[in-house]
Amino acid sequence: MTGMTVQVRRIYDEAEASDGVRVLVDRLWPRGVSKARAKLDEWCKDVAPSNELREWYGHDPERYDEFARRYEAELKAPERAAAYAQLKELSKGTLTLLTATKEVEISQAAVLAGLLD
Repeated sequence: MTGMTVQVRRIYDEAEASDGVRVLVDRLWPRGVSKARAKLDEWCKDVAPSNELREWYGHDPERYDEFARRYEAELKAPERAAAYAQLKELSKGTLTLLTATKEVEISQAAVLAGLLD
């Protein structure tokens, strides 16, 4: 899609003018971040991976590929599919997917960015 940019950032980073639509894709609200500081357009918690998958993964880089495969399968479940469709609607211009994780490149936000791109 022309003109569409999907990027991934930490929720703890300062908002930037180039962020476009800012969407938190974590199920839980990040510690120490006020709603005002987050400057969110959406909190799409229903798109987050299941607790079981998240706990199994544990952000182990060696499990990332399998995590991504399982997470993509989870996104087909009705509740997550609706949330994912909402994200796709928001990605018409610049979309910034936000997560609290320290390693954004191996997060669910990175999986989502890859699917939306």
